[in-house]
Parts: sequence; C-alpha cells; structure tokens
Amino acid sequence: MLKSFPWLAPQPDLGLLLLRLGGAVLLLTVHGLPKLQHYAGELAHIDDPLHIGRELTLWLALLAEVACPLAIAAGVLTRLACVPVLVLLLVSMLAVHPDWSLADGQFGWLLLVIFASISVAGAGRYTLPALLRMGAPSAARPPSGGAGHG
Repeated sequence: MLKSFPWLAPQPDLGLLLLRLGGAVLLLTVHGLPKLQHYAGELAHIDDPLHIGRELTLWLALLAEVACPLAIAAGVLTRLACVPVLVLLLVSMLAVHPDWSLADGQFGWLLLVIFASISVAGAGRYTLPALLRMGAPSAARPPSGGAGHG
C-alpha cells in the first residue's frame, strides 16, 4: 500500500529536522532573544538558583538559549548542544519554578521533551554540514560507497 503513496512512508530525518527547527526557534524567540535584547534588565532580576552570581547565570542562560539553539537548528554538534539546554530547563523547572503546576510549566516541560528527544536521536541527515558537503567540489568530497565500488 505504501508503495502507491511514497509520501506516506516514514521520514525520520525530516521529523528530526522539524523537531530541531521548531524547538530551536521557540527557545530562541521566546527566551533567548528577549534576554539578549534586555540584558541589563534581565541582569537586575534573574534568579541565581546555583549561587554562581547573576552575571554568570545570565551568560550561561544566553549560551543555552541563544548559541545552543542556533547550533541545534543547524545540526552542528547537536547532541552536545542539547546538554546546556537540558540543564537549563531542568534547573528552571525544578529549582526556579518548583511551585508551578504541570499546566503552568507545560511550555518548559514540552521544550524538555523536544530537546531530550533530539539528544537521544541526534540531528538526522538534514543538517548544515551535510548541505555544505553536498555543495563542496567533487575533488574535496570523500568518495562515496565502499571498497570495490570504484
């Protein structure tokens, strides 16, 4: 049946691309960019749950909410880039907002599920490095196929 409708076949790499782009855009636009745009205001009122100082806390939050989503969206060091995001979300949900109900924290928990899924599954085939490899001159590209396919 699926052979008649190839577009119905599972597309895990496309699903991972959508997961990466959707999670990264949400985290970046809802949390990261506003912190970056209003740095001084954020610095004045950011929580410091790990007692490392407000400035370092804000810089770590910016790493997790700006730099990491950009890397994740591009598919660059994706699994590694998920680690700061997951730590930030866990600290936020468990230490900063422990009084939130599931309904109050649903956005944070959904982001946690998205980035945990990406960290487990990886980036998939559709990444910026793969796109750049496709556009590289054939002399610079490694040969495709295995031994004996020359």
